[in-house]
Amino acid sequence: MAQVSLKKLVKRYGALEIVHGIDLDIKDKEFIALVGPSGCGKSTTLRMIAGLEEVSGGAIEIGNTVVNDLPPRDRNISMVFQSYALYPHMTVRENMGFSLKIAKQPQSEIDKRVNEAAAILSLEALMDRRPAQLSGGQRQRVAMGRAIVRQPEVFLFDEPLSNLDAKLRTQMRTEIKKLHAKVQSTVIYVTHDQVEAMTLADRIVIMRDGYIEQVGTPDQVFKKPATRFVAGFIGSPPMNIVEGVVQSGAIVFANGDKLPVPEQFKAKVKEGDKVAFGLRPDDIFPTGHGLHSGQAADVHELTLPVAITEPLGNETLVFVEFAGREWVSRMLNPRPLASGEQIKTSFDLSQAHLFSVETGKSLAV
Repeated sequence: MAQVSLKKLVKRYGALEIVHGIDLDIKDKEFIALVGPSGCGKSTTLRMIAGLEEVSGGAIEIGNTVVNDLPPRDRNISMVFQSYALYPHMTVRENMGFSLKIAKQPQSEIDKRVNEAAAILSLEALMDRRPAQLSGGQRQRVAMGRAIVRQPEVFLFDEPLSNLDAKLRTQMRTEIKKLHAKVQSTVIYVTHDQVEAMTLADRIVIMRDGYIEQVGTPDQVFKKPATRFVAGFIGSPPMNIVEGVVQSGAIVFANGDKLPVPEQFKAKVKEGDKVAFGLRPDDIFPTGHGLHSGQAADVHELTLPVAITEPLGNETLVFVEFAGREWVSRMLNPRPLASGEQIKTSFDLSQAHLFSVETGKSLAV
């Protein structure tokens, strides 16, 4: 079994604490993504799991064995780096089999494992080439093949797609998902790209400033963000979030504009509460050009000026001016709109989120 447990895990560099006592249980064969902005501690956490960084406090368990003091080679893990880390003078075949050669495996076993990995990753035609003769995507597949041949219990990926262009990143996401289905190992995947995390992972761990903000399935962190930070980080375009004050059954924003308190929050707020109101672009739309999830009574309609539009083919992002800022809305079956044009805009309040301004936590829990 290759479950991984982090227990009160801490990392310090001198007096500076980078990771603050995090707890996380990863199931056998689960695909977990650690995601967050630069400097949040996700890569440091991964490197501690790999044995490339010393643990300052707490414990790391792999398969019920504490590995804090084990060197990387004894942890039964394989790591795929952002930089590929291939030997330039070796062929693809030699790169993939090098770790087994160092481990003094029989040549027959090396050939067998390398050929199996090459078949999984469609590398058969490239085996005699050197890294300089490969594209970025091919190099990353070779790096993954080198990890596969070790037959590890746990795969670690450290931002493996960040050096690739957008089209190739999309292709490689598919390759990694297929790889996990075939190899059936536990995967811990670090990325700053929330789209990668949402499309690849069984569960997502969202980190901020060395703490875990939320752990959940892609659907959970998107639809039920536990904090204001998660709500703004997950989703593209991000959630519209504006602070206001509860007054007479409405949320009143700084410039005097207001929206009704959503029905699902009426029992959770009181007069004078300072809240952050959040609504995703999908749930704000030019009237007649979107889909609402609740009852008709949950949809609040306002006439608002258009600031700017971003046509995307079968939909258009429409930025409307409200509450002293621009709100992103999504227009399905779009028609041309001019800047300054007044349009009826629907707010589906059944999908709204409220967060405490003081704590940043969702009021839905």
